[in-house]
Amino acid sequence: MSDGGGPRILILTVPHGASHRRLAAALRKAFLEIRPGLTVEIADALEHCARWFRLYYDSYTLPLRYWPALWAWIENLQHTRPSTGPNWLYRRGAKPLFRFIAAFAPDIVIATEVGTCEMVAMYKRETAARFLLIGAITGIDVDRAWAQREVDLYPVGPGDMAAQLELAGVAPSRILPCGVPVDPEFSHLPDRLTTRTRLQVARDVPVVLALFGGAGFGNPRRILAALEEIKLPFQATFIAGKNRRLQQKLERVSAGHASWRVLGWVQNMHEWMAAADLLVSKPGASTLVEAITCGLPLLAFDPLPGNERRACDWIEKRQIGHWARNTKDLAATIERWLANPQELCRLRESALALARPNAARDAALAILKLWESRN
Repeated sequence: MSDGGGPRILILTVPHGASHRRLAAALRKAFLEIRPGLTVEIADALEHCARWFRLYYDSYTLPLRYWPALWAWIENLQHTRPSTGPNWLYRRGAKPLFRFIAAFAPDIVIATEVGTCEMVAMYKRETAARFLLIGAITGIDVDRAWAQREVDLYPVGPGDMAAQLELAGVAPSRILPCGVPVDPEFSHLPDRLTTRTRLQVARDVPVVLALFGGAGFGNPRRILAALEEIKLPFQATFIAGKNRRLQQKLERVSAGHASWRVLGWVQNMHEWMAAADLLVSKPGASTLVEAITCGLPLLAFDPLPGNERRACDWIEKRQIGHWARNTKDLAATIERWLANPQELCRLRESALALARPNAARDAALAILKLWESRN
């Protein structure tokens, strides 16, 4: 446990997509900005589980890729039930994780994924461990299984997320409606024109930003085909992340377009979102929250079954973007938005009304305050 210099903090994440890791990194940065000397470690929970259990946990990719309807059914069950898997399976598979937690001797454990939260809650319950357990939920969607008695605090978005937790039986005193944590860089965004100058982007031509998701699913060719149909002037930036094959494919297709730029992994996503007029992307959890924080209208495309489909419905309900069901709809919507700056402005204002750019710092401060009150 703590040696008196502050709590030891363990943030557990998983490698599925990028959202869990981005949220973990945002919280770590916020903690260290508040108290630079803190011990804050991010760990992949699955790396510390039994190998056979990791294979089980990763098996969701098979129905997701080859039988999406089956995965939609499975995911819906997990979304609505009090547990995402059998307790006996989690207890056996997570034994090495439990040993890792015990060796780390944390004062605070933060789980950024629902199954991981269940496993840590089980460990805390069965060992009477005294660390604080924080449920840090990505995106805007709350699985029923997040509601664990052992969780001391949930930093979430106000409104829908907080209401879903209450419906699942979580006491309001354990819900912190500060917003979903994003990188603290999003709390002091540069203005658009200054950012475009720094990024060497034309200041007077609309910018379409296209992202392709951290899980590697989706069909980028359909986005490119839609952009080929746009008659109005625009410039496009494609960010392929760490997918080198996708980056090379995009570079080949974009070779004949002087105003199209292709990038790999970037450390300044906040600047690209601040510079853009609209975003075309899968509605992944971190992408959605970051776009809202920047007031960036989101044109959701190729959502995965389950939470991303629900996110599409939420985007349209909140009037912060549109779900493009097909390539024709995608092209028509981009052209309409580019031709109607007033519509883009309305979408931007709706997003900014939901934005919580200081959520990571607010969450970190509340967690530290809660720990101090318990000690």
